[in-house]
Amino acid sequence: MMRRGLAIFILSMLMKVSVAQDVIPLYGAKIPGAKPAPADYTEIKATGADGILRISRVTEPTLTVFAPETGKANGTAVIICPGGGYGLLSFDKEGTQVAARFAAMGVTAFVLKYRLPDDAIMEDKSMAPLQDALQAIYLIRKNAALWKIDARRIGIMGFSAGGHLAASLAVHYNDVKIQNAEGINLRPDFALLIYPVISFGGVGHAASIKNLLGDAPSQNQRNYFSLQNYASESTPPTFMVHANNDTSVPVKNSILFNEALVSHKVPVELHLYQGGGHGFGLENKSTREDWFDTLQNWLRANNFVPAQ
Repeated sequence: MMRRGLAIFILSMLMKVSVAQDVIPLYGAKIPGAKPAPADYTEIKATGADGILRISRVTEPTLTVFAPETGKANGTAVIICPGGGYGLLSFDKEGTQVAARFAAMGVTAFVLKYRLPDDAIMEDKSMAPLQDALQAIYLIRKNAALWKIDARRIGIMGFSAGGHLAASLAVHYNDVKIQNAEGINLRPDFALLIYPVISFGGVGHAASIKNLLGDAPSQNQRNYFSLQNYASESTPPTFMVHANNDTSVPVKNSILFNEALVSHKVPVELHLYQGGGHGFGLENKSTREDWFDTLQNWLRANNFVPAQ
């Protein structure tokens, strides 16, 4: 276990110094549906005692681009949505660290700093995160040639509440809430969901539901964001990871989505771990298995990245 942990640490250090990064605004002009932020409403970045960078009060959503080294890009891209219960973003543990690992395998990764729902800066806070995810795939697919990306191999990934956002895009991509005069296809080509919130019903994550929908969500709102209800034969192929002892987001969330996808004959792979709890990021310390290696195998098996 110690040897594996050391190897991951060394790899992370190498990736930090070898991956080029650019930060680009998600919208070029006024954000649709946004209200002017109060004077005292500014973005907060804080690194806790656990060393994790957390971001809140996002008013200007961005994409942080992790491009592979010259000559190593394979044309695949992924948008990464960090988790945080729709109240904050675990930006490095569930964002930039993951993006660096994708770049090391030749995948161009984009960490989405999406707006967190807040009535103070949004006309409809329930739809703002999904709007940002739609804008992200619109922007990347529209400019795929600029990043040397195959427009048919752009996926979405998310952790916890970020997994809910990623799955929302996977099932609601036709509910267009952005300007898309070109009619660009907003469907992700694959979805990667790590201990995701899926249901806004009895097995949902209370904080995510409250932060996104408020104290008294309607049944229609709960239904719309219970994503297993909207799985269909056109939902993209999906890879999921969850721990059976997750007490924050019950494993039933992933099981519900898996069952829904299977019923519609959508390719799906679900990995359930005995332990690990919630929020383990790249490393589930309860096992010697590296779930990211398993993910790479799945991407290759489904022809989203070239076989080695």
